[in-house]
Amino acid sequence: MTLITCRNLNKSFGEQFVLKNVNLAIGSGERIGLVGVNGAGKSTLANLIYGSMTLDGGTVVRHKRQMKIGYLLQSTSYTVNTFSDILEDGIGLHDEFLTLTSHLGLQKVKDWDVERVEGLSGGERTKLAIAHIWASKPDLLILDEPTNHLDFSAVDWLVQELQSYGGTTLIISHDRYFLDQTVQRIIELDDGTNVDYAGNYTFYREEKERRFRSQLHQYEEQRKYEQKIEAEISRLKNWSDKAHREAGKTGKMADMRGTKEFYRSKAKKMDQQIKSRIKRLERIAIEGVQRPKGEAQVRFELEAGGKRGKRIIEASGVGKTYGERVLFQDSSFYIQRGERIGLLGPNGCGKTTLIRLIIGSDQLSSGTLWVSPTAKLAYLTQDVMDLEPERSVLDLISGSYSFRDDAGKVRTLLANMGIEESLLRKPVKQLSLGERTRVKLADLIMRDKDVLILDEPTNHLDLASREQLEETLLSYDGTLLVVSHDRYFLEKTCDKLLVFEGNRIRRVESGFRAFMEKTASRSSFDMTSNRAAHQAENDQMEERMRVENRMAVVLAELGSHLPGVAQYEVLDREFKELLERKKRLT
Repeated sequence: MTLITCRNLNKSFGEQFVLKNVNLAIGSGERIGLVGVNGAGKSTLANLIYGSMTLDGGTVVRHKRQMKIGYLLQSTSYTVNTFSDILEDGIGLHDEFLTLTSHLGLQKVKDWDVERVEGLSGGERTKLAIAHIWASKPDLLILDEPTNHLDFSAVDWLVQELQSYGGTTLIISHDRYFLDQTVQRIIELDDGTNVDYAGNYTFYREEKERRFRSQLHQYEEQRKYEQKIEAEISRLKNWSDKAHREAGKTGKMADMRGTKEFYRSKAKKMDQQIKSRIKRLERIAIEGVQRPKGEAQVRFELEAGGKRGKRIIEASGVGKTYGERVLFQDSSFYIQRGERIGLLGPNGCGKTTLIRLIIGSDQLSSGTLWVSPTAKLAYLTQDVMDLEPERSVLDLISGSYSFRDDAGKVRTLLANMGIEESLLRKPVKQLSLGERTRVKLADLIMRDKDVLILDEPTNHLDLASREQLEETLLSYDGTLLVVSHDRYFLEKTCDKLLVFEGNRIRRVESGFRAFMEKTASRSSFDMTSNRAAHQAENDQMEERMRVENRMAVVLAELGSHLPGVAQYEVLDREFKELLERKKRLT
């Protein structure tokens, strides 16, 4: 059954066309991923389907009366007042809203006061919004970047819920892992139109590459045929020119008249053949295979500002509290020059707080934190709304640092990052969130620092930009400190971790995958002398960690199989069994 049909959708903002002749149908129960580069019109299409934006042309037909649509906006769209309203409304939804928030890792939400709501992290905001929308039981669920800011346990919960969800889902996401687990169809927006792919993200990437190669081959073969025709035209023109010359000669011989008629006839036939071949070329230009457009190339170029002492950061017994709330305490760790450290932990555990402590914008509650005075730090915040909205991109970037008079360098940098010339004069407020993230990255690159601190750097970046940023960071020889909930990104860019658990921060000498796959053999809490009294609790904790580690492995394997095949079904059943075991151990 078709739930929604979109016919010939058109939408522009001023002179810029975002959507041109979009046609698609959304079937009941479908799980669809909506992808495309930053600024391709994904959120615009979602708003048109939802009904919060007016069309310039075309129609959106809802085939079910009184259809209920739940729309999760990007986290930047939610304010403190929004969440105050959600909590009041959510508590009225009997126990379901509170149960959902508990599953997402938010405890005692009903008891939160205004101060707690005002201090919500980005992940906590997203979790509240998801619980509120989910509890409303919509027919169509539209999720715009749902995994931005979410911790891994919340992503796992959301993956499982979406896999068993009976309604229809339309997911806008640049999270490759999440798309692999949750969708069965990909709609790509490209140059204002849509292209369909039947499969998850991995299938989409492989199929898109196959289609590109196939079309390129057809185009190259067609081009050879065109060159053959062009050579024939050139040869016929030579013959025609010769025939015209012979036909135009004058002489006194009696047989000259017959010769001239022969060459006139020959020239006419040559001209007709030339016209025929020219028409054939014109028809190919209109109806033939077009050269496939390659993906936009985004290039980030990062250089460390210089090599200094081996130690960059050293923490001894550090702790941070807010009133009675303890984020972390009695934690010691170090970071050396050139290391690539990922910060790992649930929402609200203090990852961003630790970053603020390192850059000096917050104060410790206890302990000491030493940061090398010679280290040049650059910090990319996860807030993309802090750029001055009325200033143009070129003015914003070229007015920074020592490059005020070097607009050419700025233009080259932005072009390498996929920000076209047409965007340079636009005010920041007209940019998509992904385009704003690129502007912030450009601003960071121009600082030429030797310690990069990146807080959710892939939020809002399109897939091509995420992959290019990964490659760039692999070649960066400075120190890297990353907060990210993009599993693929974290695994590829970081080889060591700072793990937040049990109100402690501990250093782990391995990357994300090895950490998740390793069987937990010790408790994150210090063992007390009363070992016997705590053994059962520790055993349960270790068992839960084993289950969670196995869940991560199973989810990773699920991404390499399409739904419906035997191996996918086996893994899916195992994951559901693991989820039940985890619930019993909670």
